[in-house]
Amino acid sequence: MSPRSCCREATQWIAPGLGLALIPKCPMCVAAYVATITGVGVSMPVAAGLRMGSLILCVGALAFVAARSVIRLVKA
Repeated sequence: MSPRSCCREATQWIAPGLGLALIPKCPMCVAAYVATITGVGVSMPVAAGLRMGSLILCVGALAFVAARSVIRLVKA
């Protein structure tokens, strides 16, 4: 395994894991982050949907990376 592919593989695991770790637990915090970053206020149901969507996206990305790693191990 080349150093470049090793870094790429590590990044594929770190990016969704870090995103999952940084997702706030309450919708009010999501609304505050969106307002701080973009200057646009969102309602609580929208913030809850954004939070759930980002959770699903991060968990899905981790599942995809894990499945691809397992397939690679089985082929080798």
